[in-house]
Amino acid sequence: MPATKSDLLQGTLDLLILQITALGPIHGYAIAQRLQQISHDAIQVQQGSLYPALHRLEERRWLKAVWRDTDTGREAKFYELTKAGRAQLERERSEWARLSAAIALVLNAGG
Repeated sequence: MPATKSDLLQGTLDLLILQITALGPIHGYAIAQRLQQISHDAIQVQQGSLYPALHRLEERRWLKAVWRDTDTGREAKFYELTKAGRAQLERERSEWARLSAAIALVLNAGG
């Protein structure tokens, strides 16, 4: 059975959120939009996955959140990477690079 987009995304969603918030304060809906835009529509995060992940990252103190007005005048929770979150992002990026290299070795075996 082939993996779906959500199967592939589940293990990497925290990493992607940390990376997007490293670019500057951003609200949840904009995180989903930015992921979709940067990935050329390959990554589409549903609210049911995004907001629990944001709350989890906030509980771990990797993100901090502040209520602010958006460009449209509505109030939204803006997320920002903390110092601990930046350290976690670097750990996860290193692990992703290591794992990606290992997967490439396997995929290139015998070929």
